[in-house]
Amino acid sequence: VQLVESGGGWVQAGGSLRLSCLASGSTFRDLAIAWYRQAPGKEREGVACIRMRDSSPYYADFVKGRFTISADNAKNSVYLEMNMLEPEDTARYFCAADVLGIYCTGPYIQHGLGNEYDYWGQGTQVTVSS
Repeated sequence: VQLVESGGGWVQAGGSLRLSCLASGSTFRDLAIAWYRQAPGKEREGVACIRMRDSSPYYADFVKGRFTISADNAKNSVYLEMNMLEPEDTARYFCAADVLGIYCTGPYIQHGLGNEYDYWGQGTQVTVSS
């Protein structure tokens, strides 16, 4: 599975960005796709995930309704719409694929580091200025 992220950039606090993750090389509908992020000097943390077989989304608590994950099966793509961005959201954002589709749950995205995810993209940088 190959994953390619895009859509990162610089934005002022309160602004919005939409990240995209294009997946190839596997049956898309069997996957779970997650967004993780990592800021310099900090541990990687889960942001959101979606199970492709039923489009069920799960979010980390800090998202607080600001972010929305969605998928387009026809385009083999997953999106992360981020609104009301804060400087604390500055990080490199990665999409990751779980080929079994079982590591996309509320508790896992809240507490898991993503080590069970099988494939990772190179990431896209998001910078939010105050």
